[in-house]
Amino acid sequence: MMREHTKKIQIGNKVIGGGNPILIQSMTNTKTEDVKETIAQILKLEKAGCDIIRSTANNEEAARAFSEIKKHIHIPIVADIHFDYKLAIMAIKNGADKIRINPGNIGGKDKIKEVVAAAKEYNVPIRVGVNSGSLEKALVEKYKGVTADGIVESALDKIHILEDLNFEDIVVSIKSSDVLMCVKAHELIAKEINYPLHVGITEAGTITRGNIKSAIGLSLILNQGIGDTIRVSLTGDPVNEVVSAKLILKTLGLRTGGIEVVSCPTCGRTSIDLIGLANQVENLAADYENLNIKIAVMGCVVNGPGEAREADLGIAGGNGEGLLIKKGEIIKKIPETQLLDALKDELEHWQEKPVG
Repeated sequence: MMREHTKKIQIGNKVIGGGNPILIQSMTNTKTEDVKETIAQILKLEKAGCDIIRSTANNEEAARAFSEIKKHIHIPIVADIHFDYKLAIMAIKNGADKIRINPGNIGGKDKIKEVVAAAKEYNVPIRVGVNSGSLEKALVEKYKGVTADGIVESALDKIHILEDLNFEDIVVSIKSSDVLMCVKAHELIAKEINYPLHVGITEAGTITRGNIKSAIGLSLILNQGIGDTIRVSLTGDPVNEVVSAKLILKTLGLRTGGIEVVSCPTCGRTSIDLIGLANQVENLAADYENLNIKIAVMGCVVNGPGEAREADLGIAGGNGEGLLIKKGEIIKKIPETQLLDALKDELEHWQEKPVG
């Protein structure tokens, strides 16, 4: 099913599916029971643009912590549970807006039934999560290895377990660290269900490798109209996941808002600290999420004005000075040390009197 046809699922104060905007998720890497640290990280993620946050509920103290955490954050929180059905129920009762379980490893049918009963009572959706790394042995043998077909069959089995209990408040997640396998699995399952899909490349890796794998995988999936919420899984600060996810959605035209920064790759003509300047501009741009404009950062005055013509604002530097460019026109020549301040001043006034 295309994303506009998927079922709408309410998660706290957010809705996914049914053509609603694709929401960005991340996961805390604090000890959930360390309430102060977990709240601090979630607030930081909120500021970066995270729409839904997930935290592990791997012990009773962590499951109970959701109650206090909820008092201080502004986005829905998902409890991530493995193996222990009692923790799922405890997290639900302590305010989790959604739970993530694998019905295949949470216990027998009676235990799943208890979790579903609690989810129904508290109107909490269940995310059915299947990863290629934990695919059942029988399916690995059936398909002679870990395959997209095996991942999909495993997910459908778990979905049917919940449906047999008359529970359909479901979000589905099928992930693999193999990008093309993950893409194929999403193409297959989109033909079988209308539940919203949480999309991501699991265990993608560190910043560089993880971003490349995630950008390729998510783009191939999302560009087909598949996917309702995403996570970029990176080893490191989860804020990086949110920043990358926003950029992927903006690049695909699936989200607007915020400043797009483009910069040239530098060459032998570059005579200013373009790398440092571009990074400073990108950091500055993060403070103006309410603007929907493009800024170009160019390294020389030879091609800079021409290359920046398509941008709303641009700076092009050379020999200790630079040009400030607005809508393709040079409006000022200033010392290199003043370029950033001049750009900031333009952004401040852009808020007051938008151009164009």
